Amino acid sequence: MPANTALDADARAEAGEAVGPLLRGVGVLRRLTEAGGTLSPSALERATGLARSTVDRITATLSRMDYVRLDGRDVVLAPGVMELGNAYLAALRLPALLGARADALADELDESVSLAVADLDGIRFIHQATRRRAMSVSFRIGDLLPAERTAPGPLFATEWTKPDWNRWRARRAADPTDAAFPAVPPRQAPTDDSAFAHRVERARRDGWAVDDQLIEPGLVAVSVPVRHPDSGRLACVASVVSHTSRRSATDLRTSLLPRLRTAVAAMETDLRTAPPPTPGPAPAGLASWTTASKHRLGRDFVESLARGLTVPTAFGEGRAALSLSEVARATGLARATARRALLTHEHLGLVHARPDRTFALTPRVLDLGYPPLSRTTLPRLAEPHLRALADRLHEPTALAVLTSDGTEIQYTAGAGASRVLTVHITVGARLPAAATSLGRVLLADTASPLPPALAEVRARGYALADEELESGLRSVAVPVRDRAGRAVAALNVATHAARRTLEDCVHDVLPALRTTADRIESDLHLASRFSPVAAH
Repeated sequence: MPANTALDADARAEAGEAVGPLLRGVGVLRRLTEAGGTLSPSALERATGLARSTVDRITATLSRMDYVRLDGRDVVLAPGVMELGNAYLAALRLPALLGARADALADELDESVSLAVADLDGIRFIHQATRRRAMSVSFRIGDLLPAERTAPGPLFATEWTKPDWNRWRARRAADPTDAAFPAVPPRQAPTDDSAFAHRVERARRDGWAVDDQLIEPGLVAVSVPVRHPDSGRLACVASVVSHTSRRSATDLRTSLLPRLRTAVAAMETDLRTAPPPTPGPAPAGLASWTTASKHRLGRDFVESLARGLTVPTAFGEGRAALSLSEVARATGLARATARRALLTHEHLGLVHARPDRTFALTPRVLDLGYPPLSRTTLPRLAEPHLRALADRLHEPTALAVLTSDGTEIQYTAGAGASRVLTVHITVGARLPAAATSLGRVLLADTASPLPPALAEVRARGYALADEELESGLRSVAVPVRDRAGRAVAALNVATHAARRTLEDCVHDVLPALRTTADRIESDLHLASRFSPVAAH
């Protein structure tokens, strides 16, 4: 780390400057991430070494922030935590600028394509374009891999300094099985460090690198560096990944490497010609929100943890590097509070202090919940909200999508109600779209001109079905929209005609239904900002 940092060395050396609750809260998020997104409080207590009361206060605070959900006896990562990783990816800009090129290459080659950046002596994925097959690559955005077991690793290591090599050797000695890298299988046998050095030299000479089953048997990849237009240094590395039943490592070099190089040349042109970023609005009112939450929840809300976690959200597109004053202004925190939070994040490796006295997020921010959530689906996002709505109204709720031909709906998620007389439709079932409230809401989002009945549904934003599919069955539905405003699914509540009139459906059920749709959309927009979310 440079000597002239934004936080002076003397202050950094004072252990009391770090925010203890923030250290512990980040530890909880990391343990949840390593466990795949779900742990019981008892398991968190064992994994972190914290007292149960401390775990409970931290998870209550993270729940208030929508970073976790308390689901029965489990603590579950929630899509809200992705705002931390989204802040890093937005500030980096590479996924937004290069992701479409990676996706197009994956379509052209019918193979998985990834973009990765260096994270100390490892590599971390920032974009994934995967193929949907029975056997496919399971890496996710945010996954960290040891450099020596990957194709991008030797390319990044061509820029390592002597301290970087020393750190790598120390890590290898301390962790010979790669236990610190849960995204890869444990190393089966020790390897000679000189083998990686030879691969680095070949990468330096050739300008590309191959992974021939170093991660696990059958997995092969070829990588090419994407360089900054100004400095010529590596911005990221693009890789094509396959398995040996489809292509050998030799086939990757001979058949796919030229096409990968062509795509990388186009990516470098995109970097060179991209207009300067336009800073989006900084978050507002975060400090006052944490204060209000403290007043509401009392000692169960750890305000210093919540305030510390607001700091990464100050960064984003056009805000890649911020001074201490800018962080304080964006978050509404006092300068001293922002300073201690930055100091703690720097200690945790989440923030890098630059020589010009500004700060930047590091790829390690993606450790905080991003990988388990970056492969989520819309039904998975919707399920907890559906259960909450069903419990509130004591009526069954469901999520559905329109089939490709537009004639039917398919149920993708649902939550039942504990009634003797209730609607029970299984996930995967199909019904005529025109006869259901769910179908009408989705059909009303199709291209104009619409028939008068569907035009009315579009205008009012909801649809009613009154005993048209089955006698006694009444339902109301609203759309669920993606980041572009398209109705990608519909959400409904069904009831028996004897329990609720049509007026009841509109006046009592519809407001709760719309609130639930808003919550699902909020999660969807967070989860899909840098990673596609499958509709089913």
